[in-house]
Amino acid sequence: MKLIVEFFAGLRERAACGELTLEGLVEPLDVDALKRELEHRMPELGSLAHVTGVIGTEYVAGDHSLSDGERVALLPPVSGGEVADSELHEGVFVLTGSPLDVDAARSLVEDSSCGAVVVFAGNVRDQNHGEQVMRLEYEALERMAGPEMARVFEGVRAEFGDASGDKPERMLRMYCAHRTGAVEVGEPSVVIAVASPHRAAAFDAARALIDRLKERLPVWKKELYSNGHQWIGEGS
Repeated sequence: MKLIVEFFAGLRERAACGELTLEGLVEPLDVDALKRELEHRMPELGSLAHVTGVIGTEYVAGDHSLSDGERVALLPPVSGGEVADSELHEGVFVLTGSPLDVDAARSLVEDSSCGAVVVFAGNVRDQNHGEQVMRLEYEALERMAGPEMARVFEGVRAEFGDASGDKPERMLRMYCAHRTGAVEVGEPSVVIAVASPHRAAAFDAARALIDRLKERLPVWKKELYSNGHQWIGEGS
């Protein structure tokens, strides 16, 4: 059995590749068994217990059966797992169908080396263009979103932080989580958290992240009203 596995964010860094072809896998195989096989073959990945599997554009459960030749994307968790400092310096990005935890995002980037923490939460409002909004629904091209957000993080590090890692006083710690699926009024659809030794860099980096995410990330939203709906376009 052969599978193509895609890695994102911190997993991509630890795997030292964005995509890997696995051959000689024993059938039958589900997502949880694939994660165990990867932990055995690539111990540098660490525990994959909290990693979510994606087939196409759908999240799948751990007992989802895999087919020969299938492409499986593995996404790191929004919260609940250990995230290395090196990952936060690079920037951690997650798409999830689960509610976002603003406090967890803030706690994740906080560090004794950082005197400033800036958190932005984009909440669903109940009015837009004179319409009563019932909820939003987000759709994402997930296989492109991770690599594109990595490029956004890279640009922000170069502009507002220390891309080389040689100047700790300019180090950024960055985290971004974006919802997919249905998001109710009052709930956050995107959360960005940035920590830095100094406030100016934290403010500037957080603003740049949300602005560039809205411009470049392949995420679209549909506003649902009592009498219809409208696709708003890219971004949040």
